[in-house]
Amino acid sequence: MRSSKKAPDREVQAFHRDLLRSVKQMKAGKAARKTRVKVPAVVSVRNSSGLSQAQFAALLGVSVRTLQKWEQGAREPSGAARSLIRIAQRHPEVLADAMR
Repeated sequence: MRSSKKAPDREVQAFHRDLLRSVKQMKAGKAARKTRVKVPAVVSVRNSSGLSQAQFAALLGVSVRTLQKWEQGAREPSGAARSLIRIAQRHPEVLADAMR
């Protein structure tokens, strides 16, 4: 009696082989792809300051939405804001002093 199951076609077999090869590579610790995300400086500075977006935006004199656009990379800070961010990055104690 013959089985009614249909043999997998070549495309499915190739997919299974590729999938199995990928799983073996993952188990061996081999990365097939590495993704690097460039984080805008404003994100790093704000995170290291421990301030919320609202607090950091108020400190810089911009709206929270503007700060969010900078952090998302949708916009770049202007010259004055960029200078303030650079100062905050190099001298974090200035932030603490400014918050008093």
